[in-house]
Amino acid sequence: MKIIETAFPDLLILDPTVFGDSRGYFLESYNKKILEEKCINYTFIQDNESKSLKGVIRGLHYQLAPYAQTKLIRVIVGSVLDVVVDIRKGSPTFGKHFSIELSEDNKKQLLVPKGFAHGFSVLSESVIVNYKCDVFYQPDAERGILYNDPELGIDWKTNLDTALISAKDKVNPIFSKAEMNFLYGK
Repeated sequence: MKIIETAFPDLLILDPTVFGDSRGYFLESYNKKILEEKCINYTFIQDNESKSLKGVIRGLHYQLAPYAQTKLIRVIVGSVLDVVVDIRKGSPTFGKHFSIELSEDNKKQLLVPKGFAHGFSVLSESVIVNYKCDVFYQPDAERGILYNDPELGIDWKTNLDTALISAKDKVNPIFSKAEMNFLYGK
């Protein structure tokens, strides 16, 4: 497994080694030992899976500290544009976003540490997304940022006029008004 650093501190792309032949393929999607050898130490305690249709945008979601979650995100079927926003005050990339296509074809995964808001848009006809979390879901700590905040300038690679978005995500605050309690390096 290759671990690829991004321009965002602590945000990593995991690119597994895929062994394919006429029968299909095999890959190791998670190996705690390999990550620990690179000083990446998380204990994942919950797996989540969602199925969505083309044009869906989910996000941008996060949980306030002390309930913040690190997530390891991968696509089982289809493809998404996975988007994160750095919400760690003091970070050199605070308020900036990063996006990457995750798909069943490229098999890449995104390791999103605490202090990032996360979302995705569905690029394929449907998608199944799986992600590991290191903290349980805490509804009272759940927060969000408006997906189409002009300050963030995110290109979701889908038509925003026809996008399928939950009622909750449509009323999230813009970035400058969102509640955040993350400090970079803490």
